[in-house]
Amino acid sequence: VQLQASGGGLVQAGASLRLSCVASEQWFNTHTLGWFRQAPGKEREFVGGLTWTGGLPYYADSVKGRFTVSGDKAKNTVWLQLNNLQSEDTAVYYCAHSKATSMISQTYDSWGQGTQVTVSS
Repeated sequence: VQLQASGGGLVQAGASLRLSCVASEQWFNTHTLGWFRQAPGKEREFVGGLTWTGGLPYYADSVKGRFTVSGDKAKNTVWLQLNNLQSEDTAVYYCAHSKATSMISQTYDSWGQGTQVTVSS
């Protein structure tokens, strides 16, 4: 699966962004498209993911209530809605594919190129 992420940008604190991730093909219902982010000098961390089976997204505790993952299987697309952005959300955001429902980056086998989100305070 090839992934293409887009939608990042430079915004002020409190603003919103919507990131998109388009997959080159449909993935199995039990597979996951997840979002990760990596800030300068920090390790890559899980943000949220969506598995078609069950249809419920899951999130890292640090973003619950502010970020929302949704998707359209027919369009091979998953979105990450970022609300009330803060400076600590500044990072490169990646979408990735996993054959499991997971928050662990090593279980993801395909990665998009990343899109930069910069939040100014």
